[in-house]
Amino acid sequence: MLSRHALAIAVAGPLGYVFGVTAAAAQDWPTHAVTMVVPFAPGGGTDVLGRIVGRRLSESLGQQVIIENVGGAGGMIGSNRVAKAAPDGYQFVLGSRADAINQTLYKHPLYNLKEDLAPVGLIADQPMALVAKKDLPVDGLQDFIAYVKKNQSTMRFGSAGIGSTGYVDCALFNAAIGVTVQQIPYRGGGPALQDLIGGQFDYFCTLSPTAVPPVQSKLIKGIAVLSRKRLPSLPGLPTAVEQGMDFEASTWFGFFVPGGTPAAIIEKLHAATVTAIDTPSVQEQLVATGTFVVPPEHRSTDYFESIIGPEIEKNGAPLKAAGMSID
Repeated sequence: MLSRHALAIAVAGPLGYVFGVTAAAAQDWPTHAVTMVVPFAPGGGTDVLGRIVGRRLSESLGQQVIIENVGGAGGMIGSNRVAKAAPDGYQFVLGSRADAINQTLYKHPLYNLKEDLAPVGLIADQPMALVAKKDLPVDGLQDFIAYVKKNQSTMRFGSAGIGSTGYVDCALFNAAIGVTVQQIPYRGGGPALQDLIGGQFDYFCTLSPTAVPPVQSKLIKGIAVLSRKRLPSLPGLPTAVEQGMDFEASTWFGFFVPGGTPAAIIEKLHAATVTAIDTPSVQEQLVATGTFVVPPEHRSTDYFESIIGPEIEKNGAPLKAAGMSID
């Protein structure tokens, strides 16, 4: 079954020519390199996921997949670039829960997620991890909470940018434990991580792939995984629930193309993506970073489209309740 975006193109017929994408061109796609926009800086969880999947995707598409990092505004700049691009399949974005968040967090988002971007398929889910600089004098989540409550006026937490999932989740975490801590925004998880390693701020809510290597190397201190189950790559790091706090946070990821992209292109990109994420070596790499591949029943274009509206509502509710908004 085709999604509503695909159906719209299927019945439009000659309208494809208006956008410069003929039926023949759609069937032949791709005839040259395609660009995957990663809407955050290099080195963070989104970037790691994009590069792991992108290498295999190049093989399954038969054309080079160029990774382009376009950071800013919690992922909104990169996603907006694709939303405004020609609907010919040669630019697509590695979108995420951040796109759903931005629809509510920003009073005037740059694009309408339900109208300007067409979903291709879900790829993966990454739990959030709460980590701290290595010399923070705490041991475990409850000790961390007590320390932050006592020292909140002098502490700082980092984020991958205002509007990023880590920004929102850390703000909600801070509200849950009743503290007010200054935030330091970066253009992505990678740059923020480097400053956390350097001790430039105190703690960080970040996607698991950003946290796993430096925690393993003891460059930073793991406080808690914000999911119901531990990460296979960090089996010694307990979840927040295990440590007495019922707080969960994770981020889904999937590919989007510009609205109006022909159904044939969406179907080809979807098939190539499924081939890529079903590759055993890709799954091994993803698990090693703390990433969970979505199950087959959640990979279809129709399923992805069906969750967009609910995700905007679900993520918007706590933002409204907390009074979080950005002009």
